[in-house]
Amino acid sequence: MSRLIETYNNEIVDALMKKFNYTNIMEVPKLHKIVVNMGVGEAKENAKIMEAAVKDLTTIAGQKPIVTKAKKSVANFKVREGMDVGTKVTLRGKRMYEFADRLINLALPRVRDFRGVNPNSFDGRGNYAMGIKEQIIFPEIQYDKIDKIRGMDIIFVTTANTDEEARELLTQFGMPFKKQ
Repeated sequence: MSRLIETYNNEIVDALMKKFNYTNIMEVPKLHKIVVNMGVGEAKENAKIMEAAVKDLTTIAGQKPIVTKAKKSVANFKVREGMDVGTKVTLRGKRMYEFADRLINLALPRVRDFRGVNPNSFDGRGNYAMGIKEQIIFPEIQYDKIDKIRGMDIIFVTTANTDEEARELLTQFGMPFKKQ
């Protein structure tokens, strides 16, 4: 079992029940899924770029991503409807907790001049979104093997009703929020 799952079951549930005065254990917010999205706009010129992005995201997430397609044609961006524009992977269960553990404890501390993640990136419904500028912060990615440095968006979807509950849940997991 993952280290974060054990921490959640043994410590975090009790701490959240005390802090928010929950009467039922089912009210305690939990991590529902993590969505990792990598936009690859340059793929319209070169199909090999999309293959490299899929390979990188597979290595990072431990699961094969799907290729996302453009919903509309946009002439200014030279994008037609149905063209490949990115990749995304949705993590649930054990893989989700292992990815969150690697992100929080290994990848984020490797970011240059890291002072914490933005504590205001909640959407009002208890979900947290963050962006990463380079995929090389993950230890699985070998710097020699990548063709280009790409960023990605990571969305933590929780069952929390408010941003305060979700912020406390992610803080208990060890998410390094900036001090305000």
